[in-house]
Amino acid sequence: MNGITILDGGMGGELARRGASNRNELWSAQALLDAPGVVAQVHRDYIEAGAQIITTNSYSTIPSYLGKLDLAGRYEELTGLAARIAMDAAANVGPSIRVAGSMPPLDESYRADLVPDATAALPIYQRLAAALDPFVDLFLCETMSCAQEAHNAALAALEATAGSKPVWVSWTLAEQPGRGLRSGESVAEAFAQLADLDIAAFLFNCTTPEAIGEGLRQLSTLTDKPIGAYPNRLHIPERWTLDNEVATELLDLSIHQYVTDALNWTELGATLIGGCCGIGPEYIAALDNALQTRTANSQS
Repeated sequence: MNGITILDGGMGGELARRGASNRNELWSAQALLDAPGVVAQVHRDYIEAGAQIITTNSYSTIPSYLGKLDLAGRYEELTGLAARIAMDAAANVGPSIRVAGSMPPLDESYRADLVPDATAALPIYQRLAAALDPFVDLFLCETMSCAQEAHNAALAALEATAGSKPVWVSWTLAEQPGRGLRSGESVAEAFAQLADLDIAAFLFNCTTPEAIGEGLRQLSTLTDKPIGAYPNRLHIPERWTLDNEVATELLDLSIHQYVTDALNWTELGATLIGGCCGIGPEYIAALDNALQTRTANSQS
C-alpha cells in the first residue's frame, strides 16, 4: 500500500462503547481487571479491519491512575498483562502484525504543567518498559504534551531495553493549528530536545486533524525518519483531567473526512497512520480499503 503502515484506533473509547470501561477511576485499565477478553477482542477487531500495528492497553496502567483504588503497586503486573493480551492477539494472525508498547503520560494527558521531572519519571518509565519488553516489537511514547515528557519516556525505554527495539515518539498538539505542542513549545523545539536519542519515528496523536496537518508540514522538514499521525475525535479544553468536571466535546469527524485527511497526510510524507480517541475499527477498515483502492488504481 505504497509504504503506508496502518496503526490501530482508540482503545479506551472502544472499551467504553462495549461496556468494559468508563472515564471514572481506572479508565481503560479497568477492563484488564474485569474484562480482559474484551480487550483481546478489540485488538482482533482492529487487526481484522486492517491494522498492521496494535498498541497495548497500558495507557492507564500507571501508578497515578491505579492508586485511585489502591492498586498502584500492581502497575508492572497489569502493564505486562496488557502486553501479553496484545501479543497473543497478534500471534494468532502471524508475524505481519506488530505490537507497540504504550508509554503514556504519568499523570494526566495534555497537561504539560503536571509532567513529573526526570528524577521521578525515569524509574517508573523504566519499569513500564521492562514489563512491556518481553511482549512488544517497539515502544510508543504517546500523547506527549511537552518536550521533557517525551524525553523522559523515550530515554527510559531506550535504557531499559539497551536500545534493542525501536522507540517512537508521538506528541499531542495544541487544538489551534500551528500552535505547537500543548505546552506551547514549537514542533521544532520539541524535536530538538530529542536530538541526543535514537528515535525511530515521530508522530502526532490525540489531536485534531487540522492541527496534525500543520504539524506534519513542519515535521517533514526536520527529519528523514518515518513520520505519522493518529488523530482523535475530541476537543480537549484547557485544564481538563480524567476526573474533573471539565467536559470534552465530540468532533464531527465522519469516516469519509477521516480517510480524506489521512490520504492528504500521506502526501505530506506520513507513512504511519491510525486513530486515537473515538476512532474505531470502522474508521481503520475504511482507511485500509481506501489505501488498497489507491494502490490498485496506480497499478492499472
